[in-house]
Amino acid sequence: MGENVKLCGTPQFTAQGAVDEQNSLLSLSEIVFEPCTVSYSSQNLYMSDPVQYPYFYRTVPNELHLSVGIGKLLKYFGWKWISIFSTDDESSMRAIQILKERIKWNGGCIALHQTIPHQRRIKDFELLKILRLHYYLRNLHFKNGLGEEMYMDENGDLATGYNILNLNFLPNMTLKYEVVGHYNPHAPPGQDFTIDEKAIFWESSFTQKPPQFRCSPSCHPGYRKLTREGKPVCCYDCIPCAEGEISNQTDMDTCTTCPDDQWSNLKRDACIPKVITFLSFEEPLGIALTSISMFFFLITAVILGIFIYYRDTPIVRANNRQLSYILLISLMLCFLCSLLFIGHPENVTCFLRQTTFGITFSIALSSILSKTITVITAFQATKPGSKLHKWMGSKVSNSIVLSCSLIQIVQCFAWLFTAPPFPYLNMRSEIGTILIECNEGSVIAFYCVLGYLGFLAGVSFIIAFLARNLPDSFNEAKYITFSMLVFCSVWISFIPTYLSSKGKYMVAVEIFAILASSTGLLGCIFIPKCYIILLRPERNNKKNLRKI
Repeated sequence: MGENVKLCGTPQFTAQGAVDEQNSLLSLSEIVFEPCTVSYSSQNLYMSDPVQYPYFYRTVPNELHLSVGIGKLLKYFGWKWISIFSTDDESSMRAIQILKERIKWNGGCIALHQTIPHQRRIKDFELLKILRLHYYLRNLHFKNGLGEEMYMDENGDLATGYNILNLNFLPNMTLKYEVVGHYNPHAPPGQDFTIDEKAIFWESSFTQKPPQFRCSPSCHPGYRKLTREGKPVCCYDCIPCAEGEISNQTDMDTCTTCPDDQWSNLKRDACIPKVITFLSFEEPLGIALTSISMFFFLITAVILGIFIYYRDTPIVRANNRQLSYILLISLMLCFLCSLLFIGHPENVTCFLRQTTFGITFSIALSSILSKTITVITAFQATKPGSKLHKWMGSKVSNSIVLSCSLIQIVQCFAWLFTAPPFPYLNMRSEIGTILIECNEGSVIAFYCVLGYLGFLAGVSFIIAFLARNLPDSFNEAKYITFSMLVFCSVWISFIPTYLSSKGKYMVAVEIFAILASSTGLLGCIFIPKCYIILLRPERNNKKNLRKI
């Protein structure tokens, strides 16, 4: 099929040349033009110009087709590190430039280009002699012995291609060429380049078959190329993709970022779904927090029962029974509301968890504030000429609880109707996971609710601290002072801890703050009274109560 291109050791395109294992050495044949109309050896690209050389014909393809064919062969075997040897005439240099562009377009690099001096000999054509031949050559069209269509194209070039030959060294020290492929630029797309790898005989010295001519080894999936500074693009290092990025092909220049709901696997060659996580009832942390909540809920319920059962004893009566009942019930609800923070966040739980916590805690703190004010009022009312007797009673204390709690209720409802909390898929908080959490909606409203609780606790602490040294049965102010000190300490330390936590541990920190502050109120205010009621009943009388 057309003019053969002889190759030594490896299949390649060249008129005369060879390839070694380290570099692809490509040489173009010396171009010699004879004073004839039909050339069987010239591949000069300029001679295809039908305007300048209208009477020039040749039976071999021009250099452009040769360059394209070589590029296809290099691309087929993945050869990237190429050395070129050519003559230094203008035609060869133009063909080499086309070849270089083809190699670079395929991602290859030129390791070496060396030229060989060459003298061109082009003689004028005698036009009175070739006019008749020109007519016949323009209309030449026949089939050769192989059944191939043979004709001259519009540029006077024979529409043929190349054979790819494999040079074999036989045991008897003779050489034999085997056709292992073809390249025909005039064939339909997809059929212009064919090669039979099974028919190729590779040199025994090659450590890899087919051999790989590269400046750097291939970067496997999971890695990307990093070009070495000052080196050609074919000389690079392979570095692994970063977390959340993958490369699923060989020799990728950049890694691909996984979608938000996916993450890279360990090999960094595929994106996998992120693990969905939240603080559940089944995990050890959720079980521990649930158990603690229920334990203190039951303890509070028992204390409430004790206070109801011993409601007529002096120690219960002296500390305002109704406010004690309200405080114990609100603490029970505080322990239960911590359970709203555990489990899969839903619209209802997100809607209720912060508001329920804010309202129940405001009731508890309002009850403590009312207790403290009642202590101060009761002591002042005992002084001669005091007019505070009318402020002594359950109506005043209940009004304090109701009014202080109502402010928090209004804040919470305003929060829910303007920017309520909602379930949110946090894909960036933790690496490789999707955290299902409750977005607080309005951050300002959230901190207003917390700030109001801090305000109630602060006022209760100041009043109780000022009343801590009151005599007789009004010594409950000491316990309130200590309980408010515990409460404020817990929530002051909560804020930086909460802001520095991530994921479900933020929720755990908030639950711990609720449980710790509620337990502090319960223990400081009610445990001493239960000790006297149950273990020291002889002290539960008016006479001994004044000495406590």
